[in-house]
Order: sequence, then C-alpha cells, then structure tokens
Amino acid sequence: MASEYVIEMNHIRKEFPGIVANDDITLQLKKGEIHALLGENGAGKSTLMSVLFGLYQPEAGEIRKNGEVVKITNPNDATALGIGMVHQHFKLVDVYTVLDNIILGAETAGPLGFLKKKEARKKVIELSEKYGLNVDVDAKIEDITVGMQQRVEILKMLYRDNEILIFDEPTAVLTPQEIDELMAIMKGFAKEGKSILFISHKLNEIMAVSDRVTVLRKGKYIGTINTKDTNKQELSNMMVGRPVQLEIKKDEAKPKDVVLKVENMSVPSKLHKNDAVRNVSFEVKQGEIVCIAGIDGNGQTEFVYGLTGLEKMSGGKITLCGKDVTNSSIRQKSDIAIAHIPEDRHKHGLVLANTLEENLVLQGYMEERFQKHGFIKFDKVRDYALELIDRFDIRSGQGPVTVTRSMSGGNQQKAIIAREIDRNKPLLICVQPTRGLDVGAIEYIHSQIIKERDNGAAVLLVSLELDEVMGLSDRILVMYEGEIVGELDPKKTTPQELGLYMSGAKRDGKEEK
Repeated sequence: MASEYVIEMNHIRKEFPGIVANDDITLQLKKGEIHALLGENGAGKSTLMSVLFGLYQPEAGEIRKNGEVVKITNPNDATALGIGMVHQHFKLVDVYTVLDNIILGAETAGPLGFLKKKEARKKVIELSEKYGLNVDVDAKIEDITVGMQQRVEILKMLYRDNEILIFDEPTAVLTPQEIDELMAIMKGFAKEGKSILFISHKLNEIMAVSDRVTVLRKGKYIGTINTKDTNKQELSNMMVGRPVQLEIKKDEAKPKDVVLKVENMSVPSKLHKNDAVRNVSFEVKQGEIVCIAGIDGNGQTEFVYGLTGLEKMSGGKITLCGKDVTNSSIRQKSDIAIAHIPEDRHKHGLVLANTLEENLVLQGYMEERFQKHGFIKFDKVRDYALELIDRFDIRSGQGPVTVTRSMSGGNQQKAIIAREIDRNKPLLICVQPTRGLDVGAIEYIHSQIIKERDNGAAVLLVSLELDEVMGLSDRILVMYEGEIVGELDPKKTTPQELGLYMSGAKRDGKEEK
C-alpha cells in the first residue's frame, strides 16, 4: 500500500557540542501540502531541515520517501530524491550572474565539455515566466535586491525539478509586498502537487498559507495540528510554553530635550548618480520612539549609514546632544551618544569567527573595567558576558565561549541587542531589531526598547514590519525615494494610510495624481 506521506522523518536525534538540537522528532509531510515548522530561535527547525537536505547526519532515526527508507548523506543525495532547499542566508555567488548561479552544480555540457548555456537559459526563462518569478538572468547577484536573490534560490530548486521544497525562514528579509508574492507562489506550487516544508515563526504567515503546523520547542516535538483548527495565540503558547503578549503595551510618551537633530541631510547612492537620501530634516527627543517607515530600498539604509558614519554624507548637519558631529568619526559618535543595532547583523553587527563573549565587549573592550594598560581582563569579560547571556536569554551550546557563527540567527540578534542596549547611550538606533526573531523574543525586545525610552533614551527605529511600526512608535516618519513624505501619529492612522505614504501615492496629506 502506498504511503500517504511523501516524506517521513521518524525519531530524529541530532547533537552538537553541549546541545541536543533535535531530540526524538517525528515529522510527516503529505503530497501537495504546505506544512509549517514553527518554533523559537534555536528550537531545532533549521537543524531538522538540514538533516533532511543531507547537510547533517543524525545520531538516530530514519527518513522515508513514499514509504521507503532512504539514506541522505549529502545535498546531492537530497537533490537526486527531488528535495530542494532555500536557506535562510542565501547560498549565492555575488560576482556570478543569475543564470550562472541557477545552473551551478547542475550544468549540462556538450561532447567537448562546453556548457549548453542556451538551453539552460531557455529553461530558466520559461520557469521564471510560468511561476511569475520575474528575474533578469544576466544581472549579477551583487546588483539585485534581497527579494530578487530569493527568487533566484527558488529558481535553483525548480531548475533541478525538485518536488519537495524546503523554505527556511523565507520571509525574514522581504518587504510586505514581496511576502505576499512569495505566499502566492508557494500556494501555486502546492496546487501543482509539489510538497512544501516552510520554516517560520511569523504566525500571520503560517495562518495564511499552511495546511498543517508542527511545533518544536527546545529541540523537542510538541505536536502537529491542522491550521484551520487553531489560532495565533494557541500556536504562540505551544511554541514558547507560556502565554505570550501579542499586542505591544506601552504608556504615553513624555518627550523632553532634543537628542538628535538632523538638518537637510543628503547621502549619495552607490547605484545611481542621484542622492539616495535627499534633504532630510527631523528631531528625536528624549523619551520618544520615532520610526522611519518605508518600503525597502527607499533610502533608509543609506540614511542610517550617513547618520552613524558608515557612509559619507553629501550635505547636511547632524547635532547630537547639542554637539555638531557632522564630521565626527564612527567611534566619536558612538562614544558621545550612539548605540546602534545594525540592519545586517553579519556585516556590521558581529565578528562571526569570534566567541560570544568577545562580541559582547566589541564596543567596550577599551573601557577601564575590561583592560589595564592595554591588557584585557579576561575574567571581567567572562563575568560580563555571563550576566548579559542570563539577562537577555541568549542561547548557545557552550555559553560565552561559543563561536558566534554556530549560533542561530535569532540568538545572534539577541547578542547585538544585549550589547547595544547595555551601553545606555542617549540615542538608540534600532534597524530591523526583530528581523528573524520569534514571538517570545520579539515580545522581550520590544519591552526592552520601550524600557530604554521610559528611562530617557531617544529611540530611532527603522523597520519594514508594519505591526512593529504601528505598535512601537510614538511618531512615524515615512521615507519614499530618499525623502520624508509624511509624519503620522500611530494612534490616528491606519496601516492602509501608512501603505499609501510608503508607496508614494500620498505625501503630507496630499494625494499624488
């Protein structure tokens, strides 16, 4: 009798030094279903999928495809079985074109060893059109947006004729519009009979797109339920093991003195000759959270780079705590007033090859408490790291000596947030602070940001998450094509109105014709 499951993972156990990532987990995927895998950061979701894709070998358990036991020792075995995976951090070669990335490792060559690129190109373009994944096959990866890069990863799976598609946190870096498009694409795949495993901790998406949900917590299997029979609150309780506050609760802001004053700031673009940020002016006061909202790619990144000193400004003035810091270095701005949770945690937030404790003192190692005559006091660094790990619930296999690269994305993010918030600076810049985090961690980080505000810090939030923008901010500034096109009060506006400003259809109360 044929199995009703296309994939079964039975009693999987996977261990790493100091941690059991998967502890006796069973997961069953039906043909043509979208099956969500839900859990906190570090619950073992990505590890389980990496076992299925052949990146890790389990210590115990078996995998079956269509009822028969299969051995998957590497990703080539997985591909041969029709299993494809889009990883959370994309596996693309920046300097290659889209086409070269798609066919890499699955090239077809003629009798003399020359690549048959014409046929490959035709197949890629056909797939791209069939599934509405409009990508430019000749563009280099380094020149296209993150959303486009994800489409390239999806095309890589389709090009290899994969029938079982694994999406690991596929929406972590996408805009709301790109997320809607991806959901439609996934539903299209399921209609065609492809089976999808979808790792996520965004409850809205799971409710919208999945047929069934399997919940993991701290490496253990909690249960599998039909999506139509559950709700967000029940899922979040299963995932975290306690009732989670899904709504952001905060008191009225009590703004005081101006901490940050930006006047007529412009920042050049790396992509075109015009400025990416044009003539931006605003203030952020003590005790308020001001949010810069906008669709990705409208100058927010360049604005933060210009403000913190990562990029040179082409015009304007920045005043911090009454002091002109327009031409100050990153270190000077940081020492005077700025704590910065950066957008790209790998590029600007962490040294991945270093330990967790080394990363936690990256900003403060030169302070007297951590060094004497240039020699680091390692015992003091260890004590400090243990305190932050405990306070911010940073989970890692070997505590302070864990190599940061081996930690889950969410726990890497928590490490940055712990380090920056603990610096107690007058201005806290948070760029996408909860990207890739689960509901429990988001709840905690939002509460920390509100606490900073209530303790008198000025908070500048840059976020693409509409719920976060509406729930966390005291004032919203909308950035469109490098300009501030509107200032909104979150209590008096709607997500729909905010969306009109973000898309450029409305500015300063005027409808754009």
